[in-house]
Amino acid sequence: MSTRTANMPDMKYLLPFLVPTLVLALVLGVTLLTFPKAELHLALCQPHTHFLDTIVPIFTDLVDWLPYLCVVLLLFYRAGWATFLASNLLFSTLIVQPTKHIVHAPRPLTWFTENMPDVSLPLVQGVRMNYWLSFPSGHTTTFFVLFFSMSIILCAENIKGKNILSFICFLCASFGAYTRIYLSQHFALDIFAGILIAIFSTMILYFFLVKKTKNTHFWAWRVQKLRK
Repeated sequence: MSTRTANMPDMKYLLPFLVPTLVLALVLGVTLLTFPKAELHLALCQPHTHFLDTIVPIFTDLVDWLPYLCVVLLLFYRAGWATFLASNLLFSTLIVQPTKHIVHAPRPLTWFTENMPDVSLPLVQGVRMNYWLSFPSGHTTTFFVLFFSMSIILCAENIKGKNILSFICFLCASFGAYTRIYLSQHFALDIFAGILIAIFSTMILYFFLVKKTKNTHFWAWRVQKLRK
């Protein structure tokens, strides 16, 4: 990574990830307005393949440990970025979890059982199903918070190939969100809300936290030097 400290917050660091994410959100939003809830879910969660049935559960579980590993690893590079990511994860969680309990929306399996009992959802064997607290998708929010944050770090630190890496981050976040539909853990609307929350949280933390701490000794502190 570049040795220079991140400069003043700049929109250009957001754009490589933000632009395709906004396009995705727009397309998803139009789709939600066009197709009925049940029809859209059934179209998106099928067909199932052995390959996807194998990798999707593994990928969707990345949110259980990957964000926290990234925070720890960033402590060895720059405490400011580690704090940015950790704060982003916390802030977005404080939005998602209360909303889940307030809305208390049924998950797809519960909804289809109650409203369309003749429809059998394609499920993946061995995956523990959830029944309530569907809206918004916490996994989607975490995926987009993590990869949006990492994209910003790559761009702000001027990493070689940052634009390509940022787009890969977008693809990873998008696939992570899709796994929730594939597994019938969430509806498309839950995914849409999760993406918007992640965008909001990341931009708030980027412009306010980074701007406040970028010129402090704390920002450049690290656990240990990784290079001479």
